[in-house]
Amino acid sequence: MISFELFPPKTDEGEKNLLTRTLPELLALRPDYCSVTYGAGGGTRDKTLKIVETLQREHGLTTLAHLTCVNSTREQIAEVLAQWRSVGVRNILALRGDPTGNAGPFVAVDGGFEYAWQLVKFIRQQGDFGVGVAGFPEGHLACAAGKQADWDYLTAKIECGADFVITQLFFDNRDFFEFRDYLRGKGVRVPLVPGIIPILSAAQIEKFIALCGAQLPADLKRDLDRLRSDDQAAAQYGIDYATRQCRELLREGAPGIHFYTLNKAASTRAVLQNLGLA
Repeated sequence: MISFELFPPKTDEGEKNLLTRTLPELLALRPDYCSVTYGAGGGTRDKTLKIVETLQREHGLTTLAHLTCVNSTREQIAEVLAQWRSVGVRNILALRGDPTGNAGPFVAVDGGFEYAWQLVKFIRQQGDFGVGVAGFPEGHLACAAGKQADWDYLTAKIECGADFVITQLFFDNRDFFEFRDYLRGKGVRVPLVPGIIPILSAAQIEKFIALCGAQLPADLKRDLDRLRSDDQAAAQYGIDYATRQCRELLREGAPGIHFYTLNKAASTRAVLQNLGLA
């Protein structure tokens, strides 16, 4: 199963480019579904809904709509779910989410949820949604107790009703295999889908890992430093690296790949072509 993540652009021009150029290029690759992110506190709610409707109504593609706990009460989340149900959304990625601007620790609003497992249970109570959750092969950045404690929290989320897991991006497949084997040892049987990002440039990926806590293996960091002034060469390196990652993951039994596309088609298309899956 192959899937893509999209995000609502900040500008009208970016939205037009996504809907008229990038989206048709990605859909030509015949993904099984696309996920659409949800801005902090629902800041991109209307744009998220527009992309979801375009995917479902105009292209007949299954969507996975992100939903976070940030700045939202139970009543507000119920309203979002009702609206999404009315336009045919049937799958939700339930996330705690990060504080707006990543400023300080997460604090739930009055009447809201503090943990993603609470959101999972609430969605289950609202009707016939498929529910996915996020997993972190290297442990969540905010989990001071370590990665195995974080994986135990994930197990609890799954027990609350999650149907599948999509992982945060990672660059060392050994992290995913350790994560998978630990969860399987805990009795987890839902699909664990690795999330992969084809690197576009050294600066771009350094920005991402600062936000999510993923680590760059020493050899990858060394090669990117060498390509720092050549984004074109870095992007090709990113395609080759992601291809090797995906090939091994699929060979070792991963149920599919979720691509963090960054609203761009070229690198994801190249990886899939390399894998014979385009």
